[in-house]
Amino acid sequence: MLQFAGAATALTSAGLSAFLSATHTQAPDLWAVLAVETSGCGFLPDRRPKILFERHQFHALTRGRYDRSHPDISAPHAGGYGPGGASQYDRLARAVALDRASALKSTSWGIAQTMGLCHAEAGFADVETMVTAMARSEDAQLLAMAAYLNATHLAILLSRNDWIAFAQGYNGPDYAGHNYNGLLRQFHGRFKAGPLPNVTIRAVQVGLTYHGYDTHGIDGMAGPDTQAAIRRFQSAHGLPASGQVDALLLEALAR
Repeated sequence: MLQFAGAATALTSAGLSAFLSATHTQAPDLWAVLAVETSGCGFLPDRRPKILFERHQFHALTRGRYDRSHPDISAPHAGGYGPGGASQYDRLARAVALDRASALKSTSWGIAQTMGLCHAEAGFADVETMVTAMARSEDAQLLAMAAYLNATHLAILLSRNDWIAFAQGYNGPDYAGHNYNGLLRQFHGRFKAGPLPNVTIRAVQVGLTYHGYDTHGIDGMAGPDTQAAIRRFQSAHGLPASGQVDALLLEALAR
C-alpha cells in the first residue's frame, strides 16, 4: 500500500450532518467551500488524501535552511506548486526526507485542504494523528474542518455567507488574486438554487474511481457519464447493466 493511503471512505450522510450541526451552517455553504477547495472530493484515485505542499510554509518552519539546496520545496514565497494530484506526493516525499514533521505541517490535507500546521485547531494532538485521520475518511476530514472553523471563528462568517471575510481567513491575504471569494459566491448560488449533491451517488462515484472507472467528476449527480461508468462496472462484475444504483452495485463497490 502507498504511504498515506488509508481506508479512504467516502462522505456519509452522518458525516455531513455532523459538520452542519457542529458549525451551524447550511449544506450550500459547505458544498461551496468543497467545490472551490478540491472540486468536492478529498481523495485521489489511489486512496491517498488530496494534498497541496506549500513550499513557503516549509521554508518558515525550517527557517530557510533548505532554500539553497532544495529551492523547489523550500522558498520564502508561495507558488511553484507544479502539477496537482499524485505529483504533490513526490514533493512531499522530498520534504519528508529532510524534516518529516515540518513537511506534514506544510501540507494541506483532504476535502477541505486543512493545513497540517493547524492540527491543534483541527482537534488533533499532533500532525501525525491528523494525517492518519485524513487518510481514514472524508467524514474525519470534515470533522477536522469543523473543529478548525470553530476554533478560528470562521464558522460564523461561513454561516453568514460573508465571502470576503471568510475567504481572507480561510485562504489567506491573497484570496482576491484568484477570485476565491467570487468562486465561493458563485458555487453557493448554484447549490442554493439546487440540486445539492446526493451523498449516495457521490459515494458511488468515489468507489468507481477507486476501481478505475472514470465518472468525469465527483459531484453527487447521476449524469450520463456516471451512469455509463456504472454500466461498465456492472458488466465487468457480472451484474445487470442498468446504470442505476442498487444494493448489488454498492456491495460490489465495497469489495
